[in-house]
Amino acid sequence: MAENVSFDIQGLEPVLDKLKELESLPKKKATRFALRKAANLVRDRARDNAQRLDDPETANSISDNIAVRQDTKHYRRTGDLKMSVGVRGGAKSKAKNAALPGGDTFYWRFLEFGTESIRARPFMRPALAESIDPATDVFVRQLDRAVDRAIKRAKKGK
Repeated sequence: MAENVSFDIQGLEPVLDKLKELESLPKKKATRFALRKAANLVRDRARDNAQRLDDPETANSISDNIAVRQDTKHYRRTGDLKMSVGVRGGAKSKAKNAALPGGDTFYWRFLEFGTESIRARPFMRPALAESIDPATDVFVRQLDRAVDRAIKRAKKGK
């Protein structure tokens, strides 16, 4: 159902060289921070796309339920950090979903992937496709800043 998207990050080599220079850098924290900043760009683009599809006359709002989350299960299994951008509430209508900021928006999948009777009007997949370059730039820039800050702290401590 979901498509896998892969890409290469350009310009990361200088940052990785700086990381090798530091042994005491909290790498996980800095990487998670940079990854969340990049994922927030994708989230914002998805919210903009979803607002065009949301019906203003209803109480539910898909764009209010779009969120970024760290995939801790993936981290425990593989040791790799992973951020997910998705719609809170899942695919089934549940009573507890009514308490979400945008209400119960289980129907977002019908819009994203279509059904037999309606055509797909994707908003999540284009958000990722349009945000890959800016998100990778933000990731590299934020990680580079974190490494520079850590180098300064390490030099102060000597």
